[in-house]
Amino acid sequence: MADSLPRSPLAPSAFPALPSIKGLRLAAGAAGVKYQGRDDVMLAVMDPGTAVAGVFTRSQTRSAPVRDCQAKLGGETSAGAAILVNSGNSNAFTGHYGQTSVDEIASAVAKITDLPTARVFTASTGVIGEPLPHDRIIAQIQSLNAGLDQNALEPAANAIMTTDTFAKGASAQVTIEGQTIEIAGIAKGSGMIAPDMATMLVYIFTDARVEQTALQAELSRICDRTFNCITVDSDTSTSDSLMLCATGASGVDATGNAEFSQALEAVMLDLAHQVVRDGEGATKFVEIQITGAASDSDAKVHGLAIANSPLVKTAIAGEDPNWGRVVMAIGKSGAAADRDLLSISFGEVLVAEKGWVSPDYREEDGAAQMTRDEIILKVDLGLGDGICTVWTCDLTHQYITINADYRS
Repeated sequence: MADSLPRSPLAPSAFPALPSIKGLRLAAGAAGVKYQGRDDVMLAVMDPGTAVAGVFTRSQTRSAPVRDCQAKLGGETSAGAAILVNSGNSNAFTGHYGQTSVDEIASAVAKITDLPTARVFTASTGVIGEPLPHDRIIAQIQSLNAGLDQNALEPAANAIMTTDTFAKGASAQVTIEGQTIEIAGIAKGSGMIAPDMATMLVYIFTDARVEQTALQAELSRICDRTFNCITVDSDTSTSDSLMLCATGASGVDATGNAEFSQALEAVMLDLAHQVVRDGEGATKFVEIQITGAASDSDAKVHGLAIANSPLVKTAIAGEDPNWGRVVMAIGKSGAAADRDLLSISFGEVLVAEKGWVSPDYREEDGAAQMTRDEIILKVDLGLGDGICTVWTCDLTHQYITINADYRS
């Protein structure tokens, strides 16, 4: 599917140059799970001492790979770790067969990489409800293991795509007490995007040494400010997974280090934005800034209500400065709001205030803001100090086209 779609107009010009991560090797290959003539499986293998953290979808119909990964987190770190991901089939809603596929793949990876099965994590993304042809994946594990390379993050990013139109990667470098550590991550995601973590998969690696419980806490905290603040279409996947692996191979302890946290957040936010920029059919990248809410949680409720509104999103697609739809979304969100304290701006253009259109507002000024590829929508509730920023994209005819024949 990804090969047949035009590259998103919001895509970066090229895949970034990502650093190699000490203690990490990767490989990509073609198993023919669904796609023909392209890589659709990736294997990552990490050195002993690697700490693994993760956040996952809270969907009640989450997949067997998600449940298996959740069960394995927080275990012994003296052994190495491996992650195997396939695209084209999500191995979700496949009954007991789903866990059988996970077990068979994990056992095969463990045997070939000489790791305990408890340290093998798997993920699958693609069509829901069809048995995973795990034998095709298992047949590729030996060659994947033989081809492991420190510089294979880009091939790995390409292998996990489904309806994505571009591979996603980001990195950062941090100096702690004169020593350098690297952070690099890859992601896939384009549709069925409204993470609730805790079809989105994210894998971030660092050569820093971070204690597992601290790594988990940091990941969960940052996730709420990044991936849990994006939405493409309001739908939460059965497979959403975000894993963070700290190999410790640099020898630098980053546990509790503020600069490391900032760099990690920058990588996660960059990847989250790339997922929105690749939203199925997207032509506009939209940042929604909520201020003046009764609380931060209320601000997030309002922001997501606006970001998920089909009426708001289609108005943006049509470059229509229809601020009434923003008012509608705020009113229906369920969070506290007062019509007569509300103000709305498109970029720096004040559109509405005090329960009515601003006396200085001109429609042509609002319309000019909507012609931009990147749009900032600001809402101040006038109720308190609550703030939140969320990111979304527009909703176009292409989204319907992509999803109307996804299984075809």
